[in-house]
Amino acid sequence: MKASDVSEYDKRLVILTKERGKIVVFARGARRPKSQFVSVTRLFTFGEFTLYEGRDAYTLVKAEIENYFTEISNDVEAMCYGCYFLEFADYLSKENIESTELLKLVYQTLRALLNAKIPNRLVKCIFELKCMVINGEYPQVFECICCNSKELKYFSVIKGGTLCADCMAKANDSIPVLTSTLYALQYIIARPVEKLYTFVLKDEILMELEFIMRRYINRFVDREFKSLGILKSLVG
Repeated sequence: MKASDVSEYDKRLVILTKERGKIVVFARGARRPKSQFVSVTRLFTFGEFTLYEGRDAYTLVKAEIENYFTEISNDVEAMCYGCYFLEFADYLSKENIESTELLKLVYQTLRALLNAKIPNRLVKCIFELKCMVINGEYPQVFECICCNSKELKYFSVIKGGTLCADCMAKANDSIPVLTSTLYALQYIIARPVEKLYTFVLKDEILMELEFIMRRYINRFVDREFKSLGILKSLVG
C-alpha cells in the first residue's frame, strides 16, 4: 500500500496481507537498478510475497507477482483513484488482524478501474461503502433506523441510516433519497465483493449516491487523504 526510500538502496513497504493485515516490510537493495525487487515494490502490485520475520519488521525474500496493474500507473486519473483506494485501505486496516475481505475488495476495485464500462466515480462510491461494511461502521438502509418501517424515503448521516416519512423530522439533516439510490446502497452492502462491480447508474442516481457517501465519509472518517485532494483538482 505504501513504498518509501530508506538508506541508500533499500525500500520500506507497507503491505496488506490476508493473513496478518497491514505489515511493514523492508526490501533490501530494491533501489539498485538490477535488483530483483525493482518491479515488485511498485504500487498496485498484487501477488505472493515470501518474507523473513524479524523482531520489529519483515524482510522481503522473494515475490511471485500475479498482477502489476500497469494500466493504472499509466493513466493519471486512474492512478489518483488507485492511490486513494490504497490510502483508504491503509487507514482502515490493522496490524496482525486477518484482512482477507479488505484485500479482496482492494484487488477487485483495482480491476474495476480498468473496466471502461464502469465510471470511476461509481467505483469510488462502491469501494468506500464496502470498506465501511467490512469495518463494521455502515449505514442502516434496509429499514427505518427509528421505527423499523420498510417504507424508506429519507437518509440521515447523523442518525446513521434511512428514515420513513413519519420519522424524518427526528433528524435535522435528513434528505430525500430516490428509490434507485436506496437500492444501490442496499446492493453494495449486501452483495459479496466478487459481485460488486456489475452495474452502472444513471447520472442522477450516481450524483445522489456520491453526495450521501461524501457526507457519510466526512462524518465518520477523521483523515484527509492527499490523493483525494489531487484527484479533486483533476476531475473537479
